[in-house]
Amino acid sequence: MRPIRSSEIGGYLYCRRAWWYRKSGVPSENQVELAAGTDLHRRHGRQVLASLLTRTIGWVLLLAAILTLVAYLAYQLL
Repeated sequence: MRPIRSSEIGGYLYCRRAWWYRKSGVPSENQVELAAGTDLHRRHGRQVLASLLTRTIGWVLLLAAILTLVAYLAYQLL
C-alpha cells in the first residue's frame, strides 16, 4: 500500500471526479488549456526569479555605495 500524498488529498477535495479520472489513468480533454497554464506558471516563475535577482543586486549595490562612502569619509579625515 503506497502512501497518500497531500496533493492527492487536495485534488480529491477540489474535484473528486477529476481525482478519480487521474487515478484511473484517463487523460484530460483540456490539454491545450493545461499546456497554457503550465506555460503561464513557468513564465511567472521566471519573473519572480528575475525580481529576486534584481532586488539582491540592488541591495549589493547599495551596500557597496555605503562602504565606498564610509571609506571616502574615513580617507578625508586622515
